[in-house]
Parts: sequence; C-alpha cells; structure tokens
Amino acid sequence: MSANSPAATEKPSGFRIPKVPFWAQIVTGLVLGVLLGWLARSQDVSWLVTTLDKVGSIFVQLLKLAVAPLVFFAILVSITNLRKVNNAARLATRTLLWFMITSLIAVVIGLAIGLLTNPGAGTGLTPKDGAKPDSAGTWLDFLTGIIPENVITPFTELNVLQIVFMAAVAGIAILKIGEKAKPILDLSESVLTLLQKALWWVIKLSPIGTVGLIGYAIATYGWGLIGKYATFTADIYIGCALVLFGVYPLLLATVAKVNPLKFFKGAWPAIQLAFVSRSSVGTMPVTQKVTERLGVPKDYTSFAVPFGATTKMDGCAAIYPAIAAIFVAQIFDVQMGIKEYILIAFVSVVGSAATAGLTGATVMLTLTLSTLGLPMEGVGLLLAIDPILDMMRTATNVAGQSVVPVLVAARENILDREAYNTASSSPIDEPDAEPDAALADERQAAPVPA
Repeated sequence: MSANSPAATEKPSGFRIPKVPFWAQIVTGLVLGVLLGWLARSQDVSWLVTTLDKVGSIFVQLLKLAVAPLVFFAILVSITNLRKVNNAARLATRTLLWFMITSLIAVVIGLAIGLLTNPGAGTGLTPKDGAKPDSAGTWLDFLTGIIPENVITPFTELNVLQIVFMAAVAGIAILKIGEKAKPILDLSESVLTLLQKALWWVIKLSPIGTVGLIGYAIATYGWGLIGKYATFTADIYIGCALVLFGVYPLLLATVAKVNPLKFFKGAWPAIQLAFVSRSSVGTMPVTQKVTERLGVPKDYTSFAVPFGATTKMDGCAAIYPAIAAIFVAQIFDVQMGIKEYILIAFVSVVGSAATAGLTGATVMLTLTLSTLGLPMEGVGLLLAIDPILDMMRTATNVAGQSVVPVLVAARENILDREAYNTASSSPIDEPDAEPDAALADERQAAPVPA
C-alpha cells in the first residue's frame, strides 16, 4: 500500500463525548436531586443533607453576588438605550400597561382558584403552627423605602428597589447631560457586559445547583409536608400553569398574532432556568437573549427585560399572594369579602415591585397580609413549602417578562416575525461560543434587524 494512499493518510476519528443539551442537564440535575434527597431523608444521611444544602446555597449565593451591580447597570443602560428607540416614551408606557394588565388577569385567576378549592381547609394546620416573620412589608415602608439613605447601603443590604431607584435617576441624568456623560455610559456598558459574562458562567453551573436545591428541599421537608399543603401547592402550580400555558399563548395569538408554540420554543431555556434558580434577576441575561432571538429589537429588549425582571411578577406577586391570603384567612378563620379581594388585586398590580426579582416572595406576602389586616403569623405557615412553590412562580414570572416585550413589539410593528418563527434553542447550548457570537451566527441564517 502506497504511503500516499487515502487509507494511509486517513486519521482515526477517535472517540468524542457527545454534547449534552442544557435542558437535558437540568432534567438530570432534577432527577438526581430528588433521588439524593430521598436517600438522605430515608436513610438519615446527615452528611448528604449538609452537602446538598451547601451545594444549593453556594449556587444561590453566586447568583445573588451579581444581583446588586447587575440590576444597577442593567437598569441604567436600559434607560439610556431608549434614546436609540423611536417613540421611546410610548414603548415604555405600553410596556408598563401590559405588565399591569397581565398581573390583573393573573391575580383574578389566583382568586378564582383559591375561592373554588378552599386551600386552607382540611390541612390540620392551626394558628399555633404559624410564626411572625422577623420583618414585614407595609405600604409606608414600601413608599419611603424606595429612596435610600446613602448610596452604599442598598448594595450591602441588597435592597433591589432602592438600587432600581438610583439606577433610574442615574440613567435619566445621563440622558439629560448628553455627550459629556458619554464616558460614564461607556464604562457602564462595559461593566454590564462583564457582569453578564460572569453570570453566564454561574448559569452554566445550574445543573449542579439544581441537584443541591432540589435534593435539600426533599431531604428537609419530605413528601409528608407537601401532603399537608397538597391543595395549596396544587393551586399555585395550576394557577401558574393557567397563566403560563393559557393566558400567555392566548395573548400571543390574539394580540401579537403570532404562533404561541414558537414562543415557547424560543423562550423555554429562560423558563427552565428560572424554575431551577428561582431568581428573575439571575435569569435576566438568558431572558434578554431569548427575547432578542424571538425578534424583539435589542434596544427595546435591553429596556423591557431588566425593567420586567424587577417589577413583572405574575407568579410571585399576583397568583401566590391571592391564593396565600385566602389560605391564611381560612386557617385563622377570618372572613373576607369583595372589598378584600379588590385590595388583593390592587396590591398585586401596584406593589409587585416589592418582590424585586429575588428568590422568594415573602415581602409581597407580608405586604398583602398587612394591607388586608390578616395575621402575620400566616407567613410562618408558608415558609417551609416556599422553595417548592417558588420554582413554578419564578418560571411564570420570567415567561411574562419575555411575553410582554413580544406583545408590545408586535403591536408597534417592530417585531421581526421571521426571527420569531425561526427562533431556536438558547445560546447557553453553545458553551464554546460567546452568547452574542452564537446569536450572530444564527442571525446570519435568519437575519434580524438590530
């Protein structure tokens, strides 16, 4: 055989490990977490419980580490980006209006489910099982707490609402100053890019974080506790599912006049990450990427998604407090009428910024209970089950944060419908590529205007 023959020059292909899609990694993490949690609880393996707790806590801690600066620079840059968008004031107004409309629909669904199912009945829980939270949200605290006492404390204490306020003021000031403030704006955009890249690395750890978070929840609470809250838990999941798979698709089909299935195909990576991470802010870079992939112009997306990540909470601030208020009222034998239900709707639509995109919705719940005059001990009844509820709530939040920009963009005729119809998997399925580069590569095949 000649040395120059094809057989001689052919190189062995070798064994290559197949790439596992990100969604499959998440599902694997969920299954492994459930198995390890069950094992730790059934066999009383204390070191495994501790390990799961540490793994989950470190993952959440890494997410929270970037929250304060990420929110500040994302809101600041998003406001300044509006200068590049035609009819910026109109877009911002319509975005806020749709946030409120969808929140109102969600809270009505939550109230209807709660009234139909009576989630507090037959649980065996009593007022003695509750405990007052260390702090409770009130309207006075909410209104006066927006303005910080200094510029440092909001970042050290992770007061997202105050960070949003400072970022909004800074962004508006940069717009007013104009060219002289360009160095500050350039620096802010560079820092935001850096933060998003660092958070992207954390996001890649989601499958490992999933094992810890789910495993610790099962090991600590077990299925027995879930049984006590079976109706309440089912109500939250059903309510969120109705909004996620009923209301949003209906709005997409009738208002935006697009195929809802295409939306879920494009947005699913953000929704599944939100389910695991339980953080709208932590998911924000992915939410922004998938919303851009769905054909929403980048300049508008960079405003709408960060704004939504801190204020748009259909799961945490609408469905959950509505059902939770009915649950607490039934446990404490407090009668509620039309006035109370209207108050719940008002708090959900107006006060959703109190949740501020962080894991958990305790602040929103205390705000709702205090407005209705319900016992704060009711919060203690729900804290144990909260991590399990928060997964579905946050997934619903994030879906809404992507749906609204699509609705507004479609109504304003700035939605790239070709990009929407060809949207595919998330850039996080491309671990070797930069997120923006991955987007650019795919947009060469399906051009999308900037």
